[in-house]
Amino acid sequence: MVNEVSQWLAEIQALQQQLKVLGQERDQAYASAANWRRLYESESEQRRHDSERSQTRIRALANELEVFKQTPAAGEVSRDLEQVLDQVNQVESIDELRSQLINALTLCEQISNALKAEQTAHQETRQSLTTALGDTIDLLAKDASPSSNAPEE
Repeated sequence: MVNEVSQWLAEIQALQQQLKVLGQERDQAYASAANWRRLYESESEQRRHDSERSQTRIRALANELEVFKQTPAAGEVSRDLEQVLDQVNQVESIDELRSQLINALTLCEQISNALKAEQTAHQETRQSLTTALGDTIDLLAKDASPSSNAPEE
């Protein structure tokens, strides 16, 4: 009977050892599953960010396409260029071509100067309006202050 008891105790110890090993394996499996879950979540978050960036880029490109659609088409530009080339081809002498070039450059310079003058005038107007607005705000602040409402002695 002592032999049977020791055999049973040995069996119990072996089962406890197996339980301990299985518990460790289970803990390792849980840790591995948690690690895989973390990796999956990280990857899915990255995919969502990539998708959002792609959607933003698609919207930007669509807006850019709309801008390009609103600008003169290449055919229109080439027609304008063709008209200029026709005018150049109609010129019979180098002197006439030089004269037209000088006229074109003079016109370009005049337009450039007019643009610069307009920009300067715009800047001056902006500055004067900003100053007037600041002065008006200062006057309103003085009128609203309690010391200006007090009766003078």
